[in-house]
Amino acid sequence: MHCASCVGRVEAALRELPGVQIASVNLALEEAFVEFDPGRANQEKIKAAITHSGYEATEITAANAETDPSGDTERDSRLHTLRNKFILAAIFAAPVAVVSMFDLFPAHEYPLRNWILLSLTLPVLFYSGTDFYSGAWKALKHGYADMNTLVAIGTSAAVVYSVVATVWPGLLTVPDGGTMRHGGAVYYEAASVIITLLLLGRMLEERAKGKTSEAIKKLLNLQPRTARVLREGHEYEIPIEQVRAGDILIVRPGERIPADGAIVEGHSTVDQSMLTGEPMPVEKAPGDEVIGATMNKGGSFKFKATKVGENSVLQQIIKLVHQAQSSKAPVARLADTISRYFVPTVIFLGLLTFMLWLHFGPEPKWMYAGLAAVSVLIIACPCALGLATPTAIMVATGTGAEHGILIKSGEALEKARKVTTVVLDKTGTITKGAPEVVELVTAEGFDADELLRLAARAESGSEHPVGESIVRYAAAKQMNADPEKRNVESFNAISGHGIEARLDGHDVLIGTAKLMNDRHIQTGALAAKAEAFAANAQTPVFVAIDGKAAGLIVVADTIKESSARAVQRLKSAGLNVIMITGDNMHTAHAVARQAGIDTVLAEILPQGKAEQIKLLQAAGKIVAMVGDGINDAPALAQADVGLALGSGTDIAIEASDITLIRGDLNGAVAAILLSRQTMKTIWQNLFFAFIYNLILIPVAAAGLLNPMLSSAAMALSSVSVVTNSLRLKKFKFD
Repeated sequence: MHCASCVGRVEAALRELPGVQIASVNLALEEAFVEFDPGRANQEKIKAAITHSGYEATEITAANAETDPSGDTERDSRLHTLRNKFILAAIFAAPVAVVSMFDLFPAHEYPLRNWILLSLTLPVLFYSGTDFYSGAWKALKHGYADMNTLVAIGTSAAVVYSVVATVWPGLLTVPDGGTMRHGGAVYYEAASVIITLLLLGRMLEERAKGKTSEAIKKLLNLQPRTARVLREGHEYEIPIEQVRAGDILIVRPGERIPADGAIVEGHSTVDQSMLTGEPMPVEKAPGDEVIGATMNKGGSFKFKATKVGENSVLQQIIKLVHQAQSSKAPVARLADTISRYFVPTVIFLGLLTFMLWLHFGPEPKWMYAGLAAVSVLIIACPCALGLATPTAIMVATGTGAEHGILIKSGEALEKARKVTTVVLDKTGTITKGAPEVVELVTAEGFDADELLRLAARAESGSEHPVGESIVRYAAAKQMNADPEKRNVESFNAISGHGIEARLDGHDVLIGTAKLMNDRHIQTGALAAKAEAFAANAQTPVFVAIDGKAAGLIVVADTIKESSARAVQRLKSAGLNVIMITGDNMHTAHAVARQAGIDTVLAEILPQGKAEQIKLLQAAGKIVAMVGDGINDAPALAQADVGLALGSGTDIAIEASDITLIRGDLNGAVAAILLSRQTMKTIWQNLFFAFIYNLILIPVAAAGLLNPMLSSAAMALSSVSVVTNSLRLKKFKFD
């Protein structure tokens, strides 16, 4: 495919096929994404429909997609062929252009001049220009016209006129002073230079399109090529493609992990920044999960592969990016609609120009009419029109993926630009989603370290999130809370209230104020402090030792460090920010104050979140929902744009349009701003695609534009569109 009209033709052929529900063709990727009813259509029928429309198709299988999902192999081969054809065309076209443009060796003084120019032009036509003519012939056989048709008609007209002037000069007469002489001027340079410039444009276009796939290449480069596998007691190094689920793999320091799995032996630290954005390596021990393509920084370990090949997290990300790059934004329909009528209109304008010059132009009328018509046909080639939208979407989705923002489709990318209201889930989205100790308060006569040590050892066997947070806090302060060494003589969990235990000769009671009251423990000044903490959305946990109130351990689901800044950035972007949560109104407002959110919807059940989204939409709001859990899935699906935070495995991600892998709320800001910039770029591209035609078609029709300049301008329009799209690679995500 070479232009927007090619895209329209393939899509039309596919959509006419019974059973096809969706057909989207991408010019930049040269791919078609088709959804069909397998009871009425199949791959063979789809390929046959494409062939019948004048093109050839190869099905993308799991094998060839995994080996070359960015299409580099075929693109490199095509680029090599284009380069060879361009070099030959340039070598032969250069002397033709110099001799013709500066009128060296006038024909009436050097009879062989025109024959030499013809001989130099023939290799350009029949080797370098074969794709244009074969494409035009194929289009003619299938009853349509495209860019190749315009080029073939234009250059053929120039060459045919020149051959007649060379071989049968007596058929043409031109004014020469006061007399008429045989033999019109020749325009071999127009045909040869036009083909040369068009090849240069295609070559630059091909190279630029390759750059739009760099995101997938970078992701692919993260995947190691080999893996060390343990089979039958022996260690083997095998290609990554041969790794199977269930294999025991060995990873050494400084190596990338070859597959997803769980550690079975050894300890290490793993750099997961490529997925999570977290700069600090994560401690890994037996039982912990590891993700393929992340970097092992510490010791060696063995792990059992659970997800390999196309099932791995990395390959799923690559698949998602590729799917997004293959999709279309609704704005692309404008270009598709225009392109459907564009080429026939241009051919009509070319014929009209020819007839007007033939009727009203000066002598030699045929020559001037032909030149003007050729210029019109060439300047109007709609290559840039077909590249305007897909190149921008490819670069934007690829660049987003590099920064942990997975955009599922061009439609989602376009819709995000229109968002007016952003609804944020609280737990796990604004907050960290797990309680942690934020403060330790002791009563008079008690030591803070001793209180924490006893509380952590008492809670070390607990599965309650609050108990786990106390154990983690003690571990961070290097206090031993090993359940095997805690010397607990008795332990009792009091449902909904806390725990009681006896250890190291002490009776320890940990829990709510009600538990303290029930056990007749006087909390004194601690009670007032507990109320103050509760007013700030923090949970005070009382600790009593040997029947006396010893202190408070204050636990809270704190907001993420990035949340307040992200909310401020959303507001600065002109968006209305709302927090939605199932928590009580008191806690919700306390968190909202910390995050800088003014509007709060509290005590909303999971099914009620989607209803709240509907109410906002009914009020005319374009709503983006940001959430992270299973209970957010209905709201994410209901929203105009759903953004899910997570690692790519949660059900919420399936219901969302955009996935923020790094779990940072600033990713939502970046996604919306990237959408705005992408749509701005697309409209700029459409402007570039049309402005050349709107300005230069009338100029060419008036005979004021040389065909060679027309071809240069046409090539420039395509290159300018792709280059403008590549600017999205420099988008600032922070």
